[in-house]
Amino acid sequence: MPFLGQDWRSPGQSWVKTEDGWKKTTKDENETNNNVSERKSYCKEEHDKENLILSINYDVAAKKRKKDLLNNNTKIPYFHKDKWIYVHKGSTKERHGYCTLGEAFNRLDFCSAIKDTRRFNYVVRLLELIAKSQLPSLSGVAQKNYMNILERVVQKVLEDQQNVRPIKELLQTLHASLCSLVQDMGKSVLVGNINIWVHRMENILQWQQQLDNIQINRPANTGMTFLDLPASLQLNIMHRLTDGRDLVSLGQVCPDLSVLTEDRLLWKKLCQYHFTDRQIRKRLMVSDKGHLEWKKMYFKLCRCYPHKEQYSDTLQFCTHCHILFWKDTNHPCTANNPESCCKAVSPQGFINLFKF
Repeated sequence: MPFLGQDWRSPGQSWVKTEDGWKKTTKDENETNNNVSERKSYCKEEHDKENLILSINYDVAAKKRKKDLLNNNTKIPYFHKDKWIYVHKGSTKERHGYCTLGEAFNRLDFCSAIKDTRRFNYVVRLLELIAKSQLPSLSGVAQKNYMNILERVVQKVLEDQQNVRPIKELLQTLHASLCSLVQDMGKSVLVGNINIWVHRMENILQWQQQLDNIQINRPANTGMTFLDLPASLQLNIMHRLTDGRDLVSLGQVCPDLSVLTEDRLLWKKLCQYHFTDRQIRKRLMVSDKGHLEWKKMYFKLCRCYPHKEQYSDTLQFCTHCHILFWKDTNHPCTANNPESCCKAVSPQGFINLFKF
């Protein structure tokens, strides 16, 4: 059985390794080495204390910035450095958890998207769909971001004096949804104090009043206007409008435009653009003279079937990487041909991605 004892170099003796081997050190050398080591340990402790104090200060500053960012008084939306998000619906070895609608709403840069005219209608439609059914599913931060982005949308409309009607419809839909949720506060999942949501509803009513009182300013330049164009060009421009309500509003400008907006071919193409032949055949309306009432058919079809949605720029989804991103922002795709893996995502498709 082996002997288990103390090391042969201790106790009471200090050994130093040299080129010739291990040597004993004298008492004076021991005291000198001990003093040096004590000074080094003292310096190290002071250095560690300084690093600890600095790290604590950094943590406090970071927490303060985050608290200020999430404070109800701030108008800065919560944002991330990456403008894309990985959409996963279950836990894997590489990723834990799943992606939610609120997380995607925070990560994707909707605040900058509303400044782009190509994406404005896309974001407004997405905000409307969230207001109808998905608002309670958002986290507290996402709900706050939603209201901040909505405020920026309203301010942009008031400044540009454009897209007034869709924003009015959005605010009306949101107010109706919040009224039903606030009344059932015991059963709803709205995050935050009830007084906060009452204050937000008051802001929505104030925005609606501002939009109702908006005064459209006539352009200052005295150049050629739409009314100065020939009737054929005016009609050609009308054929490029995709919303019948815009044609009705245009016809209220002057009697000449009112006659052009009643063109049967104009409303026929509008019906054929939004609806299928089968849907049109189910809603045929014939006048006393035996002609099809395309204008009346259009508004009747709008009440029965959804519109065809078309946007200049939309979110993209990579089927290879399962990443959601804007078209002009790159994402870390590993496919050989990334363009073939990307597909456009409609506002309703964006909502459906996060239904489990």
